[in-house]
Amino acid sequence: MKRRFVFLILGVLGFVFTAKKDFAESAKYRSFKTDTANVKVGAQVLLNKYLSQLKGKRVGLVMNPTARVDGVHMLDTLLSLGIHITALYAPEHGFRGQRGAGETIRGGVDKATGLPVYSLYGKTRKPTGKMLKNVDLLLFDMQDVGARFYTYISTLGLVLEAASDHTIPVWVLDRPDPAGGNYVAGWMLHKKFKSFVGEYPLPMAYGMTIGELARMMVGEHWLKTSDKPKLRVIPCENYKRSMRWPQLGLAWYPPSPNLPRYKNALVYLGTCLFEGTTISEGRGTNSPFLTIGSPYITLKQTEIDSLMDIYNVHLKRISFIPKSIPGKSLHPKYENKVCHGVKISLTTDEIDHFDPVSFGHSLLKLMLHHSTKDHIKPYLYKLTGTRKIDQYLQSTVNENPDSLWQTGVEIFEKKRQKYLIYKN
Repeated sequence: MKRRFVFLILGVLGFVFTAKKDFAESAKYRSFKTDTANVKVGAQVLLNKYLSQLKGKRVGLVMNPTARVDGVHMLDTLLSLGIHITALYAPEHGFRGQRGAGETIRGGVDKATGLPVYSLYGKTRKPTGKMLKNVDLLLFDMQDVGARFYTYISTLGLVLEAASDHTIPVWVLDRPDPAGGNYVAGWMLHKKFKSFVGEYPLPMAYGMTIGELARMMVGEHWLKTSDKPKLRVIPCENYKRSMRWPQLGLAWYPPSPNLPRYKNALVYLGTCLFEGTTISEGRGTNSPFLTIGSPYITLKQTEIDSLMDIYNVHLKRISFIPKSIPGKSLHPKYENKVCHGVKISLTTDEIDHFDPVSFGHSLLKLMLHHSTKDHIKPYLYKLTGTRKIDQYLQSTVNENPDSLWQTGVEIFEKKRQKYLIYKN
């Protein structure tokens, strides 16, 4: 047994120290850098150009706290401009974003306006006929993060289905993919692992705006509808798909309580995998998904240095204690226990080349091999969309994660091409 353990450790060390060449040659080093531009999101374009087309219509809003222009929520702006808003629909985290991940959203009344709020994240996730009774048009506006396992895209699909059933048009007010429209990475979803955190056949990071994805949902017949949905996308202006968030000139409004800053959202594309393990993904700290660890992990500085070199990222060995935070993380993993792990940080220049999905896989593999008790859970397969990750995590062979899903990514990139709105 001791001999087997020694070989395992040596294999992991070999993986860490010899991976640099293969990783550096992978597609992850595609550049996203571009000049900063004053991007106008679809909501702003709607206000500037198409507001008159809403006059006389009963309008329902499927939105969350990111549905803002110049810091003001679209609900408040539209009401101030005389648009007849009749219903509000709340996804995960709530219409105004006051709920943590996984918490049931209850319907009720929006305190600021008195309008009815219908929950789409509870027992009912698809709008019913009763919910849509007083609506002529639906506006969908949420900042997505570009991850297959982020539930807003599942909500989008169900809204399109329900609207189609009741012949109600849906306008998607588009917003950029924060990770960049050229960043496509990760395993493709296998139908066996289809769930609300993996509803459509996408890679983990799909490199599309939510408007482009809506077009693909309709065009590829992924939706359960008898008639084609009446979809209209209001595109962004001045947006190029090669841009990552720092080049957009836009303020960051957290799409969920545990993604308070853009860097959390970017790294989340890979470190979300830790949600499928017993290792803490940093919920209960001030830097979720940038703070990773458990009480049972011991990492050497040489191993951390190698990952930093490979991925052009800063890693600092830390100890931390997850705490229960109302509205963000109730009873996180290892609550009130000392955890050991790493704190992840990125400079603006490093963001341009950072590959969060591959990094997340490598960090997960390293930490599992250096923990005395931590293990994966079945939820991991819903996040990855496959069980192929098992072989990768168990292997001590030097292997570039990108190569494991590259074929699926290339097929998907060809399929999505006709649904893209923005150029490089």
